[in-house]
Amino acid sequence: MVAPVLVVMLVLIGWPLARGVYLSLTDATEANIGRTIGVNVIPSTYEFVGLENYARILTSGLFWDKLLWTVIWTVVCVALHYGIGLGLAVMLNRRLRFRSVYRVLLILPWAVPAFVAAFIWRYLYNSDYGVINGFLKLAGLGGVGWLDDPTTAKIAVIAVNVWIGVPFMMVALLGGLQSIPAELYEAAEVDGASAWQRFRAITLPGLSQVSSTVVLLGTIWTFNMFPIIFLVTRGGPGSETEILVTYAFREAFTGIRNYSGSAAWGVIILAMLVVLAVGYRRTLRSQGDPW
Repeated sequence: MVAPVLVVMLVLIGWPLARGVYLSLTDATEANIGRTIGVNVIPSTYEFVGLENYARILTSGLFWDKLLWTVIWTVVCVALHYGIGLGLAVMLNRRLRFRSVYRVLLILPWAVPAFVAAFIWRYLYNSDYGVINGFLKLAGLGGVGWLDDPTTAKIAVIAVNVWIGVPFMMVALLGGLQSIPAELYEAAEVDGASAWQRFRAITLPGLSQVSSTVVLLGTIWTFNMFPIIFLVTRGGPGSETEILVTYAFREAFTGIRNYSGSAAWGVIILAMLVVLAVGYRRTLRSQGDPW
């Protein structure tokens, strides 16, 4: 019964992955890869080079610069996703007028396709016609070139990703909060526990399984968040906001297309995420989490 699913996964995931790993071990570029032009068939002339691409990438300062920014980007975004999402989930878990309306409004950023949100925010950040600078000018302040300076550009893309990612965390954590028995809070309140003590002793432990799952998923998604970086800043200014996955794209689809180099970048990214996921799960299991 699982055979159809396995076949689909092998076709859509297994074959491209195997092809990518193979290309990463060659010197395939736009110049030497096989192609068909009209009735003319040009054969491939690229050769097997082993781990040469990996050695070149891992010994370059460029890779470590991109990795550092990717790690900062991921940690900051996931921390803000979780923190803001947890705060909103706690608020919406209480009895509140128009609570359903607030839930719908807060989940809208998640419902908007990422590329649409990216284009909207790019317009908002526009130095001359953007809404954000318009409000700053109305307040008597000067406009800011949000996407022209490396620091403000990094802050800008983090803000966009947080805006998009918070609703997922909020919904997941809200579901976790609603699964915690209310009797625990009532008993703690009778025993004289403060709101902070109830939050620390009941809410956080009760959310441990949900939190571990959403943090891991959020880390993987953010680490590979291609559309926000590419569509908001195009990796700029220069290549200051490029993360690993956007640079891998640049290698394959700009200039003289370096397919082997791009494939090697992709395999390295995959390997890092696999190591992260395995290490994360082992840590949770060592702490008694069944996940």
